[in-house]
Amino acid sequence: MTTKFTPDHEYIRVEGTTGIVGITPYAQEALGDIVFVELPAVGKVLKKGTEAAVVESVKAASEIYAPVAGTVTEVNEALTGEPGLINSDPEAAGWIYKIAIADAAELDGLLDDAGYADLTK
Repeated sequence: MTTKFTPDHEYIRVEGTTGIVGITPYAQEALGDIVFVELPAVGKVLKKGTEAAVVESVKAASEIYAPVAGTVTEVNEALTGEPGLINSDPEAAGWIYKIAIADAAELDGLLDDAGYADLTK
C-alpha cells in the first residue's frame, strides 16, 4: 500500500489497482468545519487533474481533483449524512471516493511523504 499526494492537497492511497482518494489533514485544517460534500457518480470516468468532487466548509468551497485518470468505483456515502468525518478522520473514515486506476505510471508524478511534507512546511 502506497500513499501519494498532489500539490492541491489530495491524497491517493493505492491498494492494488484501486486508489482511495481524499483530502489531507493539512487541507481539512485549512478549510475548517466541512459542512457538505458533493460526491462523484460511480462509473464516472475522470482524467488526471479534472474536478471529481466538491467539499464545502464554513470558510469556502473547494474542488477535489482527480490525482490520476480512472473510473470511480465507489463513493463514501457516509459523508452525505456526516461530512465532518473528513475533519475527524480525513485519511480513514473520511475518504471521498475510490478509483480504478487507468495508468499506474501517473502515480510516479505525484508527491511522496517527504515531498508533501516539504510542500506544507
